[in-house]
Amino acid sequence: MKRGVKGRFLLIAVTVLLSILFFVPSTPWFGSLPGWWQRYLPHKGITLGLDLQGGMHLVMEVDADKAVDNTVERLGQDLGDRLKDQQLAATVTREGLTLAVALKDLKDREKVSTLVDEHFGTLSSTDLRDQTLIFSLRSGEVERVQKAAVSQALETIRNRIDQFGVTEPLIQQQGARQILIQLPGEKNPQRALNLIGRTALLEFKLLDEESPFARELPERIPPSQEAALLAEWRPKIPQGDEILFERVEAEGGAVSKRPFLVKQRAAMTGESLQDALVSIGDFNEPYVSITFDGAGAKQFERLTAEHVKKRLAIVLDGSVYSAPVIQERIAGGRAQVSGSFSMEEANDLAIVLRAGSLPAPVNVIQNVTVGPSLGQDSIDAGIRAAWIGTALVVLFMAFYYRLAGVIADVALALNVILLIGALAALNATLTLPGIAGIILTIGMSVDSNVLIFERIREELRLGKPVRLAVDGGYDKAFLTIVDSHVTTLITALVLFLFGTGPIKGFAVTLSLGVTINLFTALVGTKVVFDLMHARAKVVRLSI
Repeated sequence: MKRGVKGRFLLIAVTVLLSILFFVPSTPWFGSLPGWWQRYLPHKGITLGLDLQGGMHLVMEVDADKAVDNTVERLGQDLGDRLKDQQLAATVTREGLTLAVALKDLKDREKVSTLVDEHFGTLSSTDLRDQTLIFSLRSGEVERVQKAAVSQALETIRNRIDQFGVTEPLIQQQGARQILIQLPGEKNPQRALNLIGRTALLEFKLLDEESPFARELPERIPPSQEAALLAEWRPKIPQGDEILFERVEAEGGAVSKRPFLVKQRAAMTGESLQDALVSIGDFNEPYVSITFDGAGAKQFERLTAEHVKKRLAIVLDGSVYSAPVIQERIAGGRAQVSGSFSMEEANDLAIVLRAGSLPAPVNVIQNVTVGPSLGQDSIDAGIRAAWIGTALVVLFMAFYYRLAGVIADVALALNVILLIGALAALNATLTLPGIAGIILTIGMSVDSNVLIFERIREELRLGKPVRLAVDGGYDKAFLTIVDSHVTTLITALVLFLFGTGPIKGFAVTLSLGVTINLFTALVGTKVVFDLMHARAKVVRLSI
């Protein structure tokens, strides 16, 4: 046996062995892997996609315009504080996306403009109306805030899902404002949706207990009367206040709403939150213990010291979770969010607080849940199609090309083994289109062998010896095979770069299949013919 044939045979044997080793972790009957395997070999195996194991497919849209509104509102509050600190007689009101600074003395105009230029670089002066300076966001700032809101929402959602514990989630931006989320294997879609979509804006607001209006509010109301109460009482609400509700659940399970009159402006937000953990109270009720960073701890200590014996509402996404009385100054930067929580609800609340709040609300525009049974049906149908297609191809090749067809069938089996091994080594996600890519690879494998065998037949008809006919067939088919595979590989590359989700899975499978097929068609089958010639002189070839 020639040295070149031995080398190629050894190469094929090693690749087959590695492919089998890489695929082993994907098999359901394989137990835990030894430590050395996890250190030196790929050990995650093939992951099934959403369409094969079930799960959630979400498309969410970030309300980026709301992020711009929040930015203008925050700038207005900060500007008002700065003017107050500088003892400038001016009031700030918001008019859409602009801020109006009403001056009591027109002489302060230059001081206000200078203050804005120094501390509010995103604002520019646009007009002066009756001693009122008008400021608006600079050119391009609105678009920057919108893009930043989508990027921040994407990272926040990714952090929440990572802590939620979903295996191999797909989270990516789609278009200008949309976020595509796929959670394979998720069995509790409503919980996941609540976790992902919560804005999680944590605020600490002081109750306005000194206002006579606060004593007129009812103690509790049914949830169905919340909108009616707000519509009735909104004209009477003192300026700078708002009504928020706390959900109260009685022992019998009856739910009611408790209204609170609170200061509209938050005394403190959750921006300085450092950690959130679930703890158990004295009555075995779970609550969320939150910890602030250094700056937040000082701010919280100052807040509680200045408002001893007053009530502080802990507000999350516009709902009051608790409104305790501040008994004393609270140092150490710790607080707790309590309520009628189950352990699961407390865990989810801790996750969203740790991951941070969304910069703007997100709206679900597509929500598709794929059940595990549908996924199993897809697997069964895909496997059935692959077996039937493979069986028909194998029988045809053996019937039409006889011994050479059997050699092509061996190359086909080699092709599938190497492809599955490569997918496992890359920890690829196998989807239904991915299975279609495997079936397409089977067809391309046979197509390559058909080109080679027909060339060999032409050489045999010319009266050439078997060995020269085989070598001539491979040489003449080489460029045609390479050309067809390269063009297919370019197509797969385009699908991978511009496709999303299952399209990428199809592109990965097709790219690997095309590359491996070149190896099996031009090297795998040729080795078999060379082995036949090396052992004995072949006078007649069954083709």
